[in-house]
Amino acid sequence: MAGKLNLNQNLVDQARASAAKVATDVQGFIDLHTTVTVERAVCRLLGIDGVNEVEVPLPNVLVDHLMDKGVLGAGAAFYIGNAMLETKLSPQEIAEGVSKGELDLAALPLHETGEIRKVMKEVAEATVSRIRENVEKRNAYLSEYGDKEGPLLYIIVATGNIYEDIIQAKAGAKQGADVIAVIRTTGQSLLDYVPYGATTEGFGGTYATQENFRLMREALDEVGREEKRYIRLCNYCSGLCMPEIAAMGALERLDVMLNDALYGILFRDINMQRTLIDQYFSRVINGFAGVIINTGEDNYLTTADAVEEAHTVLASQFLNEQFALMAGLPEEQQGLGHAFEIAPDVENGFLYELAQAQMAREIFPKAPLKYMPPTKFMTGNIFRGHVQDALFNMVTVLTNQKIHLLGMMTEAIHTPFMSDRALAIENAQYIARTMKDLGDELVYKEGGIMQSRANEVLEKAAALLKQIEEKGMFATLEAGTFADIKRPKDGGKGLSGVVAKEETYLNPFIALMHTGKEAD
Repeated sequence: MAGKLNLNQNLVDQARASAAKVATDVQGFIDLHTTVTVERAVCRLLGIDGVNEVEVPLPNVLVDHLMDKGVLGAGAAFYIGNAMLETKLSPQEIAEGVSKGELDLAALPLHETGEIRKVMKEVAEATVSRIRENVEKRNAYLSEYGDKEGPLLYIIVATGNIYEDIIQAKAGAKQGADVIAVIRTTGQSLLDYVPYGATTEGFGGTYATQENFRLMREALDEVGREEKRYIRLCNYCSGLCMPEIAAMGALERLDVMLNDALYGILFRDINMQRTLIDQYFSRVINGFAGVIINTGEDNYLTTADAVEEAHTVLASQFLNEQFALMAGLPEEQQGLGHAFEIAPDVENGFLYELAQAQMAREIFPKAPLKYMPPTKFMTGNIFRGHVQDALFNMVTVLTNQKIHLLGMMTEAIHTPFMSDRALAIENAQYIARTMKDLGDELVYKEGGIMQSRANEVLEKAAALLKQIEEKGMFATLEAGTFADIKRPKDGGKGLSGVVAKEETYLNPFIALMHTGKEAD
């Protein structure tokens, strides 16, 4: 498939180099800072769980305690390790002591830094071993059942009740779905804490909690054994608790995570400094846990025109690739996002869609690209909608997309019924079967519409990335370059949770999970 579009490789290299410089520049800022949710993620990875008598999660209790004392810059792990040496208590017992007002971590005598690092490494290694076992278990399932060739059919469940979600997820898997995404309840991305336990009430989705993750994982393993297929589980590792949810997903063996700071900045007004720091640690965790991340470029086209702004999608893909590599997350786990969102009345729109998808495949050959169905121009006409989804399915197969989020003919009407999902799966399977090798049979006209379109988009993306390299990431986001949405560097939600690191800062998981990364 390589080379059908006759892309200008020099421009690809230039764009990738610009994106790498942008990511390196941002990483310099990230390395000097931590956030409250990064530290809460560290607490969770150290085994701290549960809530206090007023339902506040213990990771929040402990981190808020350190924040109030003005010492969070050394990291939660530093003070937990020091307390372990001083009190001989476990991290969980220390958190409970803080919650009861029995322990002031900032008032304890300080032990030698080397001793603190040593005791923390021992605790962290136990968690890392558990996550490594989850990776091995996933690989064992895939080895036993084999993995699917061609697109992974991805459907969503969104009842608000985890037990109802499980019923729908099992039905979807039996109908042929390969990835089950549990949509998160509206507004959870703006909560600066993770709810606790199994939940049965949510609006437009179900709360992302560790217990809900565990229950759904158990259910999908059960139906997977029946179907002799490994069913992947997806959730939302985004918003104000991005690294905490990554930690929970790693502990409960999730397989796919929506994980993109740019999405949070643009569409949830989360402070850019906060979420870029959070994204880094979340991707370190996801990389180590073998989780495929999904990025949110498709969302740009819900507010901006898919023809005029296609280059911003490509530019963002280049940036997300480099941010992911910076965190040690390999190309094979980068589900870079794009979408079939050109207006149906655009002449030759299908050719533009095909060119865009083929371009993404050629530029990111190892990435399991996440391809999103038409949503913006779904009208409630289910017959036209089913045709639009069929065209989308054709592009998916022709360009060898990997994570194929199924379009529903009832998009823009209601949350899909199980029957709607069955028809969507049947549509995708029919096209995947009858057009399986069609992409390999086709060549594109030299200098034709598709080659010209792809190279035009690439040229604009490379020029845009050069501008971002010169202006910097923060100034670019302030200017509204992506999705026509402007965000201030010092505005948005969560800025108060950004903390400068002190010299003694400790996060033992960076070194253990990020290959080749020196200990903090």
